[in-house]
Amino acid sequence: MRDSITVRGQWMLPRTANPGLVRLLATGAVDLAAERVRAFALDEVDEAIAHAQAHGGPFDRTGLVPGA
Repeated sequence: MRDSITVRGQWMLPRTANPGLVRLLATGAVDLAAERVRAFALDEVDEAIAHAQAHGGPFDRTGLVPGA
């Protein structure tokens, strides 16, 4: 935190929805075959942001992965 500024946000779903989404994915109830996912290491956050901005269409996903 710098200059006493706090940023909070939510995109699409509340945080409480995550466990249910993970269960759906783990059971195979949701088919992710059409998704295009690009993973970046945490130290590549700037590249990940640029990629997400350039590839923000349907089925395009950008993720940060610890230890990638």
